[in-house]
Amino acid sequence: MSHQKPDNILKQPTAVWAVAFASVIAFMGIGLVDPILPAIAASLKATPTQTEMLFTSYLLITGVAMFFTSWISSRIGAKRTLLIGLALIVVFALAAGLSQNVASIIGFRAGWGLGNALFISTALATIVGAAAGGTSAAIILYEAALGLGIAIGPLLGGLLGSWSWRGPFFGTATLMAIGFIAIVVMLKKNPEKPEPTKLSAPFRALARPALGFLAAAALFYNIGFFVLLAYTPFALAALGVTDAITLGLIFFGWGVALAVTSVWVAPLLTSRLARTRVLWLIMPLLALDLAAAGLLAGSIAALIACVIVGGLLLGILNTVLTECVMEATDLPRSVASSAYSGVRFLGGAIAPPAATLLADVFTRSTPFYAGAISVLVAAALVMLGHKHLRRVDAPNETREQEAEILALADAD
Repeated sequence: MSHQKPDNILKQPTAVWAVAFASVIAFMGIGLVDPILPAIAASLKATPTQTEMLFTSYLLITGVAMFFTSWISSRIGAKRTLLIGLALIVVFALAAGLSQNVASIIGFRAGWGLGNALFISTALATIVGAAAGGTSAAIILYEAALGLGIAIGPLLGGLLGSWSWRGPFFGTATLMAIGFIAIVVMLKKNPEKPEPTKLSAPFRALARPALGFLAAAALFYNIGFFVLLAYTPFALAALGVTDAITLGLIFFGWGVALAVTSVWVAPLLTSRLARTRVLWLIMPLLALDLAAAGLLAGSIAALIACVIVGGLLLGILNTVLTECVMEATDLPRSVASSAYSGVRFLGGAIAPPAATLLADVFTRSTPFYAGAISVLVAAALVMLGHKHLRRVDAPNETREQEAEILALADAD
């Protein structure tokens, strides 16, 4: 059956492509401000920690709102939820671009985070529900959109940021408006009539040991992720790399590396190894990469190399963690996604300002070491929760047999 998988991934309903396209643009918002962080700090006379709050307000509100998105989308439907999310991003990205001080941008990024939460969690559930080729094909598509968006974001941010730090915000507003139109035109109706979920569902979901362990691991993993993404521009700026286009190109390389491994390498590894073993193997490698960035923080070339290698490892971990969450319980996928994503984004919210504060109090290397320790904690949590994660480690033969049984049932 497996030889049909690539075909299934590409042969998707137009609704799936519309959501995937809008997802690319949504994920561009994560890395878009990366190359312009030093420029915003200089133009608006803000400290690095104040500037890092652009990540924190965005990710904190995204994380908190994620807990409630399944409740909202199950009542008003996926299409309306996606469109409200996109509309909020357009409005708040435009407002951020028109801001006169860093405090305003921090506030408008929070509104942007609310739109992002409504869109991202609903997009994953919509793609999984509507995609041809099963859950794995859908998650690969979603991770491809994530990787592409994260890769293009810094590049576009760098190009538009070389004109003005306001450019990336106006660019996002324009692209999101295009995404809004694509959803209106191509997603003709809600993929399925949703069954209303309780407001408490995502919180109760976290009480399930499998999801609880994965969400806790993702929180600590995301601290490492955002130390690499959000703090490294300041570490490079301290070495004289402040040009928006240069920073954009460095993080474009990081995003491409992430996209390649999330789409091609992660499925290759999970076809040969249990998912939890992939996490045990790759998380310590990411911790080593962050520790190397700390040891070599005085070298521009070494920091760039650590960023690219980090991208390769993060791509594998993103995909495998998402697959684990979708397979860990028998909960509705929108509920599992809301609960997991809510906790995960809170980890991302902590990391950027904590990193610059650690750098101020100790040394430029300290945030990287803290990120490395955090990723090791994530690996330890996956190991500790191993007995609760047997469901995500169903042997490949079982999955093959399941596919064969379904194929035989279809033939009958």
